Amino acid sequence: MNLAELSIKEIRELIEKMDEPRKDFLEWLRQDSRKGVQDLARKLEEKMARQARLAKQWEEMTQVERALREEGHVHLFGIDEVGRGPLAGPVVACAVCLPADFYLPGLNDSKKLPPSVREGFADVIRRDALAVGIGIVSAERIDEINILEATREAMRLAIQDAAIKPDVCLIDAVQLPGLPYKQLPIIGGDSKSVSIAAASVVAKVTRDRLMAEYAEQYPQYGFDKNAGYGTAEHLAALQQYGPSPIHRRTFTGVKERA
Repeated sequence: MNLAELSIKEIRELIEKMDEPRKDFLEWLRQDSRKGVQDLARKLEEKMARQARLAKQWEEMTQVERALREEGHVHLFGIDEVGRGPLAGPVVACAVCLPADFYLPGLNDSKKLPPSVREGFADVIRRDALAVGIGIVSAERIDEINILEATREAMRLAIQDAAIKPDVCLIDAVQLPGLPYKQLPIIGGDSKSVSIAAASVVAKVTRDRLMAEYAEQYPQYGFDKNAGYGTAEHLAALQQYGPSPIHRRTFTGVKERA
């Protein structure tokens, strides 16, 4: 290939068609003296470096899964919850079982991802996962049994909701007493395991959509913006209007205004 015979536009189109550009191709670009080609070389180099970082991150975040599969386990459930801290709305848990060949570079703790990326990742996970289960526990139930027990209940519901049974449950920092499956609690698991990260993403997107629906019923609280968390605007609305039916009346910030 003689890049000197190609226009900058043709080289750009060639790069766009490449899945994984070879290092010798990048070297050819560097040797081209045209400024436009040098700019393309720099951008390509940055892209390749980012892909390498994400591949390394993926390798680190699949260590637990690979070790468990080497032991003969097949159905590995990543389990995580969203919504322990808000003043309103349910706690939502998700159980995800990913196939062994699943690859979604950039997957991480849902809190570290922009909303648009979370939404896209959630769609990919739901499409490609072997199973996805959702567990939702209401604010009323949270008030009855406390948030920790509600979280555990949501996780159990998520496991039950999945289409298959787990061999092992990888859970973000929580243990589920009496669970009839092997479980492996991992502190900070949504940043250490792709299975837990996937559950984190789907749980977050599911809960955010629920809160957006609640915002239509109770627009004065801004649930579509605060997701039920105790922002200054949310607390001001509580002071003015009092709690809604989906507020957690045992939580500080709500019970004083009930």
